[in-house]
Amino acid sequence: MEELLTLTFVLQTLRITIPYLLPSLGAVYSEKGGVVNIALEGILLSGAFAAAAGTFYTGNILIGVVCGIIAGMLIALIHSIVTITIKANQIVSGIALNIFAFGLTKFFCKILFGSSSNSERIPGLETLGLPFNPFLLLCVIILGITYFVIYKTRFGLRLRAVGENPKAADSLGINVANVRYLGVLISGALGGLGGAWLAIDQHSFTDGMSAGRGYIALAAMIIGKWNPLGAAAACLLFGLAESFTLQFQDSGIPTQFIQMLPYVLTIIVLAGFIGKATPPAADGIPFEKKD
Repeated sequence: MEELLTLTFVLQTLRITIPYLLPSLGAVYSEKGGVVNIALEGILLSGAFAAAAGTFYTGNILIGVVCGIIAGMLIALIHSIVTITIKANQIVSGIALNIFAFGLTKFFCKILFGSSSNSERIPGLETLGLPFNPFLLLCVIILGITYFVIYKTRFGLRLRAVGENPKAADSLGINVANVRYLGVLISGALGGLGGAWLAIDQHSFTDGMSAGRGYIALAAMIIGKWNPLGAAAACLLFGLAESFTLQFQDSGIPTQFIQMLPYVLTIIVLAGFIGKATPPAADGIPFEKKD
């Protein structure tokens, strides 16, 4: 138990929480506007690959991070066009994009690095003399900004309006499609940033390295009742569960059993909380503007 109460364990938990937190906050933006974004898994994976490739070929981590964000936004843009403009089923679009991202990253990994499984090694972020990675501080700032934007700004009010009652929002002169596009694109940017952190933290891109984190991020958002602070708390819970698995890998308990704990926790928590969580009224419903 003493091993679990150390600063190292706490920092490890926070570090592991980052790739859950960023896409989960992105999902809040998307679903508050009424668009279900299951494509977060593919966005996370694409962001990781683009960040690894950008960092490797430029030697600059910041450029790599920007590449990750742009890649996430491009996947999100496709999801926006398909679901908001064409009004296709949002679940089907998200799943299709996840499969597309899985194949696309393997394809370009083979072309750029000569292997479809992993990239070349890339440098990590400097700690700048701090006891923790400065990326953690950035995530806390993003969390605060997200809460402020959603609940204290005009854009946040409009986003929530189009997610709850798009017809009423439209009658007040709000461009529902534009607001929804912005919500999904922000979710893509945050998901891509989460993917960039994955690649930089592990010093390379590995095939399928998102490992279901995009889906768990969505679950965390639901557990957090579509609230940024609630989603962050749920992500911290999953980060803690994964940190436990790393801590007990050499304890003699079968590795497969330990590795399934975060996913079992997801099912247990969802089963306990989903009945009490209410999504935005128009979440997942395409908007048809009446002339």
